[in-house]
Amino acid sequence: MADIFDVIADGTRRDILQLLRERAMAGEDGTSVSFIVHELGVSQPTVSKHLKVLREAELVSVREEGQHRYYSLSTAPLDVVDDWLIPFFDEALTASGSEQISLPESAVAAADLVGRAAASTKHAFDSMLKRIPGR
Repeated sequence: MADIFDVIADGTRRDILQLLRERAMAGEDGTSVSFIVHELGVSQPTVSKHLKVLREAELVSVREEGQHRYYSLSTAPLDVVDDWLIPFFDEALTASGSEQISLPESAVAAADLVGRAAASTKHAFDSMLKRIPGR
C-alpha cells in the first residue's frame, strides 16, 4: 500500500476525498466518476488515475452497477494521519505552557462539529475561487 501521506499530498486527490465526504454527509450512497469529473472540472482520465491511487490506498471503495462505478469515502486509513499529527498538537500545548483542560464530552463534540464545518466551508470557498475565470 502507498504511503498515506504521499496519497493525500496531491491536491486533486484531496479534492476528490472532500467531494466524496460532502456527498456522504448529504446522504448519497456513492458518487459517479462523471459527477466527480463535472464537479472538479478535470478530465475523466485524470479522475480515473487519481481514483485508482485512492482505491489502492483503501481511501475509497467502489460499487459497480453495469458500466457505472460509484465511489464512496473510506476514512479508516486516515487514522494513520491522525495518529501522526496528534502528538504534535499535544507537544505544542505543553511547550506553550498551557495546562491541559478537560472539556465535557458535549463541548468536545461541538468543537469537533464546528471545526469540521469551518474546514468544509474553507475548502468549498477555495474550490469556488479556483473556478472563477482568470483567477
